[in-house]
Amino acid sequence: MSDFFSAFFDDLPQLRAGLWVTLQATVLGALLALLLSFVLGLMSVSRLLVARGVSRVVVEFFRGTSLYIQLFWLYYAMPPLTGYELTPLLCGVVAFGLNYGAYGAEVVRGAINAVPRAQYEAAVALNMTPLHRMRKVILPQAWVQMIPSFTNLLIQLLKCTPLLWLISAADLMTVIQQLRDRTGETLTAYVTLLVLYFVLAYALTLLMNLLERGAKRRLGLATGAGSLLRSRSTTEAVASTAGGGAR
Repeated sequence: MSDFFSAFFDDLPQLRAGLWVTLQATVLGALLALLLSFVLGLMSVSRLLVARGVSRVVVEFFRGTSLYIQLFWLYYAMPPLTGYELTPLLCGVVAFGLNYGAYGAEVVRGAINAVPRAQYEAAVALNMTPLHRMRKVILPQAWVQMIPSFTNLLIQLLKCTPLLWLISAADLMTVIQQLRDRTGETLTAYVTLLVLYFVLAYALTLLMNLLERGAKRRLGLATGAGSLLRSRSTTEAVASTAGGGAR
């Protein structure tokens, strides 16, 4: 164990570099996923049949195929097919964004449909345009309901970043694996990795709780200080977007 931690502190620059790659993949992948979530989610509630059809095909394709295969396809199969080769980090960002964007699109669709119909009717009565209605009335209410599920998806995305090791990206998993190979301390290496990912995941949870608290305040909903330390269960996140009225 002492050999592992001695090597651990000696290799702090490499660890910081690996952590930075993990954070980049998480943040950039999450941003791409968020963008696709709203694009596909809004298309899925559109009145246009073509928009709904395209959204459904894209969502079902990326939800129905393995992230592992998508990552390998982008890194190994796409270059000979298209002539373009992506860096390992960019492959990870694109794969994570597409996969979790498909799941996020269902979160957006469910949250929008959960806004009570009376809100739509009131906005129509005020002669709001569809765009103004969505931006000022529907999305602010739906956004609060999306955040718990988006928190779960963000944590899952973070936990998938070790897959970057399989395509030679120098992420946190890669650096710890190299330390493990050098010192032979398998148990210590993987326990350390568990702790590091737990700290990252909990930090992201706190940030998302803070975001949710701010969103609720803008709607005039009561929030307590304890909400920042509140954990997210899968059941709660699903319930937040499944309930409510239909559009």
